[in-house]
Amino acid sequence: MAKSVDFSVFSVLVTGSDRGIGLGLVKRFLELPCPPKWIFATTLDLNGKEGKALKELARKHQNMVVLQLDVTNLESIQASVKEVQKCVGEDGLTILYNNAGLLLGNNLEKENAKDMMGVYSVNTIGPLQMSQAFLPLLKKAAQRSPRQGLSCSKAAIINMSSISGSIELMFLWETFKFIAYRCSKTALNMLTKCQSLGYSASGILCVSIHPGVVKTSNREADITVEESTQGIMTVLSMLSEEDNGAFVDWLGRRISW
Repeated sequence: MAKSVDFSVFSVLVTGSDRGIGLGLVKRFLELPCPPKWIFATTLDLNGKEGKALKELARKHQNMVVLQLDVTNLESIQASVKEVQKCVGEDGLTILYNNAGLLLGNNLEKENAKDMMGVYSVNTIGPLQMSQAFLPLLKKAAQRSPRQGLSCSKAAIINMSSISGSIELMFLWETFKFIAYRCSKTALNMLTKCQSLGYSASGILCVSIHPGVVKTSNREADITVEESTQGIMTVLSMLSEEDNGAFVDWLGRRISW
């Protein structure tokens, strides 16, 4: 798939970006013909193997900043807001990409409160708290943008969802129960819809994206991280006001709620 050529973004923050799809997204932003002035990549552990690899990548790109971030911890979130604010100033944050996620869960017989709350804290509450904390910076980006309507080049919250959260489709139910994960992504989709209604007046686009069934280090799947993230970048470049509050996949196709 060809790279997006008409996609200008001042700044972007991607949570959970030290591996997998998150890392792929960071690399795609770095590869843009006109890359963002600021790319914020986050990791739970700056000194861990993946955190160090992320810092090594940042040494090669002056526009990339690595932040320690736990999306379930308000103090950690507020600390990241302060660091981003220092860099972007009055220009604000163009895209908040809530990518960090937890793929856990049990079948109906074994699902339990502890596991379910753990998954919800990352997959649903995390994006809520991140969006609340970064809202002032997103509003600044929207206010300073000369663009009309809604777009990812103006200001956007992108929530990484999953086709597993579609109530209508119940994708791979027979082989992939994971009750907590499915429910958390369904709830995330509702959050996206609520955000689209609550933030559009401030010029902020809100969309849920399913990245595809992606091959990672421990599972086989349909597409690679590079294919998924390149597709997502193309979708981001094309999203407009009519997509606000939508649930789409990595190729831009609408997914049933």
